[in-house]
Order: sequence, then structure tokens, then C-alpha cells
Amino acid sequence: MRAVVARVTEASVTVDGEVVGALDEPGLLVLLGIAKDDTADKADGMARKLHELRVLRDEQSCATTGSPLLVVSQFTLYGDTRKGRRPSWTAAARPEHAERLVEAVVAALRERGARVATGRFGAMMAVRSVNDGPFTVLVEV
Repeated sequence: MRAVVARVTEASVTVDGEVVGALDEPGLLVLLGIAKDDTADKADGMARKLHELRVLRDEQSCATTGSPLLVVSQFTLYGDTRKGRRPSWTAAARPEHAERLVEAVVAALRERGARVATGRFGAMMAVRSVNDGPFTVLVEV
């Protein structure tokens, strides 16, 4: 499981002209990729890591500040570009498996008390963000 996490002052996801998820205050934009061998245990570990990651101002986390997270599924994080000019997607999870685990990460975050907005799995999404810093990290579990 892999996530690109950006500290943002605001972010939103639009599908077919409708905003389906948004942060209108500082928080984290999480682009979440699921590998074909990822499990529910990894989903719980990713949720814990995202919630407690100390990347907000003054080395704070969403757990300590109550800052929100916007979680957007992104299978392209498992694109392999080492060979040729066209990415290979063989490491990415099948959609039905990936959707369950993205939902599991979101559910685990909410169980921890996090405020979570989401994109729409499988949809063509327009993601907008105002990066803070910019500060972006790669998280893997």
C-alpha cells in the first residue's frame, strides 16, 4: 500500500462537475494506491500512519490537531515505468480488491476519530489542491 501525502491549505475532488469531497481548511490530501497483495492489516496500518503522521505545522498530526484528510484512490501509484515507454500496471490491485481496501483505510481513519472526505472510486476525478510548503511525502506500509 502506497500513498502520496501532501500538506494542503485546501483541496477538492470533482466528478462530472459535482464536488464529491473537499477540505476547506488545512489538512492532508492523500493519493492512495493499493497493490494486488495488500491486506486489511495493511489498511489499518496505513490509517494509523496517516492519522499520526507528524507533517502538519509545528510537527503536528491530524490526530493531535483534528485536521481533516481527503483520501483519493489512485491505482497509477503502482505504475512501473522501468521498462519501455508505457507503464505496466501488473502490481496494482484489481478494482474490486482495491475498492474494498480504500474503503477499509477510510473506515479505520474514521474509527480513530479522523474527519475524512473522499473522492469517488473508479470515477474520472478532477483533483485540485493548494499545497502548503509545498510539503509532500511518500508513505508505504
